[in-house]
Amino acid sequence: MKLYFALACILLFAGSVWAQTGTIRGNVYDQETGAPILFANIRLADTPLGTNTDDNGFFSLNNVPVGSYTLIATYLGYDSTAQRITLAGDGINYQRIVMTPNAINLTTVDISGQRERARSEVNVSTLTVTPKEIKSLPSAGGEADIAQYLPILPGIISSGDQGGQLYIRGGSPVQNKILLDGMTIYNPFHSIGLFSVFETETVRSIDVLTGGFNAQYGGRISAVVDIKTREGNKQRFGGLVSASPFQAKALIEGPIKKLDPETGNSISFLFTAKHSYLNETSALLYPYATDTTYYAFAAGDTSLQDIADLGLPFQYTDFYGKVSFVGGGGSKLDLFGMNFRDRFDFVGISTVDWTNSGGGAHFILVPPNSDIVMDGTVAYSKYDITSVESDGRPKNSQVVNYTAALNFTYYGLNNQFDYGFEFTGFNTDFSFTNVFDIPFQQRDFTTEIAGYVKYRQQLGRLVIDPGLRFHYYASQSKLSIEPRFGLKYNATDHLRFKMAGGLYSQNLISTVSEQDVVNFFVGFLAGPEQMLFLPNSAQTSKDRIQRAFHGIAGVEVDLNNHTTLNVEPYYKGFTQLISINRNKLRGQDPDFQTETGEAYGVDLSLRYERANWYAWLTYSLAKVNRDDGEQVYPTIFDRRHNVNALLTYAFGADRQWSASLRWNLGSGFPFTRTQGFYEQAPLGTDLLTTDILTGNFDIGTILSEERNDGRLSYYHRLDASLKRQWTWGKYGEIEANVSVTNLYNRDNVFYVDRMTNRRVNQLPVLPSAGLIVRF
Repeated sequence: MKLYFALACILLFAGSVWAQTGTIRGNVYDQETGAPILFANIRLADTPLGTNTDDNGFFSLNNVPVGSYTLIATYLGYDSTAQRITLAGDGINYQRIVMTPNAINLTTVDISGQRERARSEVNVSTLTVTPKEIKSLPSAGGEADIAQYLPILPGIISSGDQGGQLYIRGGSPVQNKILLDGMTIYNPFHSIGLFSVFETETVRSIDVLTGGFNAQYGGRISAVVDIKTREGNKQRFGGLVSASPFQAKALIEGPIKKLDPETGNSISFLFTAKHSYLNETSALLYPYATDTTYYAFAAGDTSLQDIADLGLPFQYTDFYGKVSFVGGGGSKLDLFGMNFRDRFDFVGISTVDWTNSGGGAHFILVPPNSDIVMDGTVAYSKYDITSVESDGRPKNSQVVNYTAALNFTYYGLNNQFDYGFEFTGFNTDFSFTNVFDIPFQQRDFTTEIAGYVKYRQQLGRLVIDPGLRFHYYASQSKLSIEPRFGLKYNATDHLRFKMAGGLYSQNLISTVSEQDVVNFFVGFLAGPEQMLFLPNSAQTSKDRIQRAFHGIAGVEVDLNNHTTLNVEPYYKGFTQLISINRNKLRGQDPDFQTETGEAYGVDLSLRYERANWYAWLTYSLAKVNRDDGEQVYPTIFDRRHNVNALLTYAFGADRQWSASLRWNLGSGFPFTRTQGFYEQAPLGTDLLTTDILTGNFDIGTILSEERNDGRLSYYHRLDASLKRQWTWGKYGEIEANVSVTNLYNRDNVFYVDRMTNRRVNQLPVLPSAGLIVRF
């Protein structure tokens, strides 16, 4: 009896001790706009307890012993904030922290929130990009854009200025998942590769995961670009207008219900629009930039050489809007919608039109009495593209996408547990006729259901981040089980080792062949439901899913308080790739073909940021190949060496001047060399009446048996810009900028016409000036 009594007392005592902890959580906001502050440092004074805010400005400290504390928030450019709080047992103490921008330049701050985040999270092959960093880039056409910034990141290759797409560590564009507020964007880049559909002024953060991403992401086998937009100003109405020879844009934002300083409740909106008119201004300002031989010889019409006012035939119009409902306890609801349009009128060759439209809702729910935080997304999008070719063969592709996702996060003291569910449904409607007049058509509706679990634990200097994803493809009746893993070891406060890897799958297929140098028609379709065969064999494949595995290692070194070096060797094995059989000769031939491939290399980046200077230097050494069962060959985007250097310097009183330089050097892309030519004499029923000796027939090309056995010349380009700002009133600002793209007018090869041996180059030197008025 005494033993039972003693055990009961011990259990009661243990329970009381366990109960003597609680949770401190909250959000950190900017006082002037009400916007969340990302990666702010949060700590409890005189304790080792601390954390950082996430990309919603949210933080959570769990299992904190009861008592009274001083909660301190710090962030570069803001006055430090201290609040005295009392934490009761088993309680959740929510704090809404408002920070005031500091007019004094805090050049003595040595540790940023991002560096603290690097020590506590694995984040292998993850780069977080902010609007400030995008704007540090020389503004091509007078406008900073995500499409210009992403190619300077290590491991990312752009195929060119016209019809350019992004290739991330050996993956083709369809293998990259592009998200906007949780909504899938199927074609994020306009036909002129300098501009994306995203407006820089609306961006809150961009996470670029070039490989080894964990279980919360799925449905793609190479990379993820996750873009989140900000809320509108919660305190006042404002916006901007801008114009340059390339485009004009406008943004307006403000409160529908002004931020209540007592409760933290608010309703705000944000709306932006931009429209290009380069097709009209280029004939006047850049008549030399239109290479008429590009159109003439590609179309087989030499009369086009004399057209002086052809212009650069790129047009686009983008709209994006958002309404945000923010609660005082950290919960919020965002409603958003978008419409992006692009037209490329390629005289004598083709006209391409596409539209991206859709909308949805994203919410964050922070229960007042639970350590679990919920967030979710419901979205609809539609992508429609049509191409009318000069040969009379139209192409059409449409994708209608439905997404519903729900995520749960539990915050511990030194750990975090995430799990969630995702439903994706998409309709595809695709049709085209190949060069052999064989039609191809697919109309399909498929669904994907996924669930994942992910756990992060900090054990002293070691951080582990295992995950597991279950992805079910209904049209394939296939469950893909995909383990993921990440690890980081903080050897010292300034030296970190890391690794990550996992299995990945996807069902989406692109109409663009990896053998195309440039292709303005970017269509999509679901994976095949008929039998597939292994590359160049009669052996059937075990499934009809595209698959890959990643293995990545790395080291991060803080060389000093302002400089960080990152080195990451990686390997991606593409165990099954599926593409359309565009060389189908007969109706009974298979519609799809398979390949395997691999991509490996090492990425190095050196980042320096201090006071007036920002510098970013990257080098990538890579090799990408494919195996079609007949031969192993490099892909057309296999750029072995790629160097990017970015330098920005702010000067003058209050840094009203800013100068930027960006230089890119890349080794030449592969191409298949020409071995000879022949006359395409008819070998059918007309052979008896055809004079083979004197006839004038079309010329055919004999290509090398070894695919992509040649290399184009090296690519290099220097861009520069100079900006000047003037302020008026409390919030008014005028920014004037001048920029030059391809400053020393390098003739970078676009392609060489095989029949005429004429070389067509990328865009030449393009000077520009722009004006932005903020109010």
